[in-house]
Amino acid sequence: MPTIITTPGPNDETPPPPKRKRRTPPLSLAAWKQFIGVAKPYWLGEEKRKAWTLLVVLIVLMLAETQFAVMLNNQAGEMTSALAAKNGDRFWNSVHACLFVLAFAVPVYALYYYMRDLFGNHWRRWLTGRFLDGYLKERKYYELGAHNDIDNPDQRISEDVNTFTGRSIHFLLIFLGSIMQLVAFSAVLWSISHLLVGVLAIYALLGTAVALYIFGNPLIHLNFWQLRREADFRFSLMRLRENAESIAFYRGEAQERAHIDSKFDKVFHNFARLIKKQRSLNLFQRTFSQLTLVLPGVILAERVLSGELEVGRAIQAAGAFTAVLGAVAVIVDNFESLSRFVAGIGRLQALSNLVLPGTAPAATAEDPHPRIQKRAGKHLALEAVTLHPPRSDRVLIKELTLALKPGDALLITGDSGCGKSSLLRAIAGLWHTGSGVIHHPPVEDFFFLPQQPYLQSGTLRSQLIYPSAHSDLSDEQLLAILEQVHLPHLAKRVGGLGAVHDWEKLLSVGEQQRLAFARVLVHEPTIVILDEATSALDSGNEASLYKRLRESGATLISIAHRPAVLQHHTHVLHLMGEGAWKVHQACDFRFDGDVAAVRSGVEKTPVVKPLVAVAG
Repeated sequence: MPTIITTPGPNDETPPPPKRKRRTPPLSLAAWKQFIGVAKPYWLGEEKRKAWTLLVVLIVLMLAETQFAVMLNNQAGEMTSALAAKNGDRFWNSVHACLFVLAFAVPVYALYYYMRDLFGNHWRRWLTGRFLDGYLKERKYYELGAHNDIDNPDQRISEDVNTFTGRSIHFLLIFLGSIMQLVAFSAVLWSISHLLVGVLAIYALLGTAVALYIFGNPLIHLNFWQLRREADFRFSLMRLRENAESIAFYRGEAQERAHIDSKFDKVFHNFARLIKKQRSLNLFQRTFSQLTLVLPGVILAERVLSGELEVGRAIQAAGAFTAVLGAVAVIVDNFESLSRFVAGIGRLQALSNLVLPGTAPAATAEDPHPRIQKRAGKHLALEAVTLHPPRSDRVLIKELTLALKPGDALLITGDSGCGKSSLLRAIAGLWHTGSGVIHHPPVEDFFFLPQQPYLQSGTLRSQLIYPSAHSDLSDEQLLAILEQVHLPHLAKRVGGLGAVHDWEKLLSVGEQQRLAFARVLVHEPTIVILDEATSALDSGNEASLYKRLRESGATLISIAHRPAVLQHHTHVLHLMGEGAWKVHQACDFRFDGDVAAVRSGVEKTPVVKPLVAVAG
């Protein structure tokens, strides 16, 4: 049975080709450059007006919130002093002032967080669209999966983008808020005690230095690998669900459990190392923050006890000290989430280098493997095509030269592994490694039918018109097409063309293959490529569908092993392995069991020949 075109996941057991050793991004200038590389297009591109407008609104709200915080801190000190002095009028005036400030502060607080989340949601939509455009353009999704260039691109787009936008705005506003707090409360603190400001500056700088140099790179490294391990574990569970029926037939639960356990063990052990490191960070952070409850009181105690400073002013100073310390020690307080954020930036930057135009670093060396050239032409033709698997020197097909005229039908046959499906990949533009030229009509004229059809989630109508999103055909025409592929009662049985089901589970493989033939009749392409597309059909259905395709006038390229399909083709390409091939007239070719034999035909010679037309 020929190999089916698939996109391997990051957990396939086949060893990947050697890769460069990856290094997680440190909390440094390199991480900042990676952040700018991912974020810059949003702030300078077509969405820049909305982005800057939302940011200005957030800054205004933050300024208002900071001012209200200073006013409330002052009134807290005023109330304490009034209580200490047993001055009722002063106390109640302060209470009324607090309530007045709160009447404005609470709505501003709620609006600020709403605008922050709204901003993050808009940025996420734009950045997700940008990555999806690059991921789907020029079949990058296929190349990334087939070549194992990067792990879990789906998780990076769905989760890492969300984390990046949300955390970016979160940290941006934290740092801006810290600057505002630093300016606002430092003035208050300086008016009360110069010594307290000096102690605060030294204390904050020491704490930040300890956090960066002792906990920095290890936490980022562990968070980077935790993201990857979690994605691999989730992928193994997803693969179990998608292949549930095959696994159930095999009774492969034990082996699947062993495979999933191996992935989860990596998650568990990496997280165990992470929480040990986090334990030390939590101990440091707790000590760092709790000492702030003592330091202001110790420094100001003598002035309060001597009567030089009111108790309320000391309370006010303590509140200002806490606010300023929070501003200058923002890295210490947020180091855990900051390390996860930096790890995610590295993953997004790696993906952007592969899928987004203009973001990849300059190549250090040329690709050692030559590429098959693709050129536009009226008809499909192969000129001296030599084909290798990606990143391999193995020769699958050597100097294949042939051309197909409209209405021709070429059957490709040969032993398993000789390169039949690989040749289809090259014709479809999925594989490029090799040499020679493929002349091809516009890609819209091609239609591919695999052995296992792809059925998306959606209505029966959407299955029929796939990959198009819309069709000019009426429901009556679509129902007539279902009759032509011998599915006359399918629509009625499932609830109509608008019914939505899990089609892969509802329909048998034979019904799925007939539905795939219906797609061909909907789109009426000029070239149809079939890779064992009738393997699950009985001989009657197979003959009828091939006959219908031949009557349409389309050019056919088929991979098949059944002798019965020979009558529906005009020529046979027999691949014999090690790059050798033969072309035969279909009427002169016969199958002898599993071994193909011929009564006549011309064997390929290694001499470079001019383009030879198969037909005629």
